[in-house]
Amino acid sequence: MVTVAIDEGPLHGPRTGVGNAVDWLLRSLDESGSDLTLAPYLTSTRATVTPPTRRLPLPAAAAHRLWAKASWPKLDRWLGRPDVVHGTNYVVPPTRCPSIVSVYDCWFLDHPGDADPVVARAGEVLTASIGRGTHVVTSSQATADRVRDLFDTDRVSVIHLGPPLATLDEPPAGAASEPPAAPPRLAGLDSTPFVLSLGTLERRKNVPKLLDAFARVAAEHPTVRLVIAGGAGDDAATIDRTIESLDAAVTDRIHRLGRVSDVEKRWLLAEARALAYPSLDEGFGFPILEAQLAGTAVAASSAGSIPEIAGTGALLSPPNDADALAANLHWIVTSDRRHDELVAKGHANADRFSWTTTSAAYLDLYRKVANDA
Repeated sequence: MVTVAIDEGPLHGPRTGVGNAVDWLLRSLDESGSDLTLAPYLTSTRATVTPPTRRLPLPAAAAHRLWAKASWPKLDRWLGRPDVVHGTNYVVPPTRCPSIVSVYDCWFLDHPGDADPVVARAGEVLTASIGRGTHVVTSSQATADRVRDLFDTDRVSVIHLGPPLATLDEPPAGAASEPPAAPPRLAGLDSTPFVLSLGTLERRKNVPKLLDAFARVAAEHPTVRLVIAGGAGDDAATIDRTIESLDAAVTDRIHRLGRVSDVEKRWLLAEARALAYPSLDEGFGFPILEAQLAGTAVAASSAGSIPEIAGTGALLSPPNDADALAANLHWIVTSDRRHDELVAKGHANADRFSWTTTSAAYLDLYRKVANDA
């Protein structure tokens, strides 16, 4: 029997890719039938906490300021003295127990000037915890290699995440069913082909480069459109300026939706001609697998973990090469043969990922870290 205190903080607040990763990991561990006991905890004074989740007795901001500078206060009393403590979002509290911290990508570590102060402070806590001997788990080999370089540590394990799972209002990804009717605010998007961008509007997602590429595609294809779906982030102002700089005939075919519901996201993925994913860095990239499971062709960048996760089921281009991205999108939009080939390869690629495999690997890691200690 192994008891793991695990941070469920990413489940609270607006759902992000990390939140999905933690949600789906907890579900898969809970359903694994293994001799594992999970003891969820939370560092927050505002979130609603219900048993068995334990609330650590510090506001997150104050805790992070303390933990970045010192290995106290140790919170074993409130964590329940588990065998292992797992910080699921770059931060793990000081503890006498062996600990693991999840690192998804190193973008904010490599670009500290672009990091929000809260995120930058989490990076300081991460640095301190690795210095105290915390074991790092990443969701890709690309991120693991970068962690080893940045922190000069060999205490790093790679465990690929599983595929996106269904939410409460969404059938399983890839489930056979008739395409649903367009949600009200998406009505009309099914009349002509569109390219989909899916993700928070942050600099790492490289949406301005996609806009440059789309302008090239739009010049040759008078009906194709671009749909940008995702909550506001640190690149929203740059995206606004880029759109304003484009020809009016192009901007008229760009649809900005903001944050979308699960039902809207499912419809967009099912109906899009292509998912464009030109990120400057990725730790995993759930939207790529979501698109592949939905039967949507993918044109993505070759940055970070994307080649590792997308496999042969995507057309890749350098992240700063708008011409190459435009050429790949042009190929998907105009060639049914190439489009269908990518869809078939995408389905096969997505089959490589399984939460059963992921949860088994995590259980092995928990046991190893506990036994080594």
